[in-house]
Amino acid sequence: MALEELYKEVILDHYKTPRNKRDLPGAELSCTRNNPLCGDEITIHARLEDGAVAEVTFQGSGCSISQASASMLTEAVGGKPVAEAERLAAEFRGMMEGAVEPEEDEFGDLVALKGVVKYPVRIKCAVLAWDVFQEALAGAGTGSGGAAHRP
Repeated sequence: MALEELYKEVILDHYKTPRNKRDLPGAELSCTRNNPLCGDEITIHARLEDGAVAEVTFQGSGCSISQASASMLTEAVGGKPVAEAERLAAEFRGMMEGAVEPEEDEFGDLVALKGVVKYPVRIKCAVLAWDVFQEALAGAGTGSGGAAHRP
């Protein structure tokens, strides 16, 4: 199987059987944003503990890229120290901008989304969940399309 086909399979797997797609009662952080160009909407919920992302979940709807990326995000950052999760989010964005060459050991399934770079209009779909996650961590206020809050 060609590498590109394998990556497509990984994306479809995360889209068809998303990981951590549910509400998170007791979440300390929550943020919702949408991508009006594609109709994607993502809400990220997170619970922090001892300086780490103890648990992160998502809810939403949209294209396969946005939903798969959100699923992959929950697996990639769950359990990591907040600083490491923020660094990974920044590196993921760098990969999607073509500025960072991903290390498969560190990026895992996220490498499957690298092919999206060839389709500039789809990059926003892939980074939406990551932007929402970073905004939730920052405890940002409100803006068009949603709100981040610390209950």
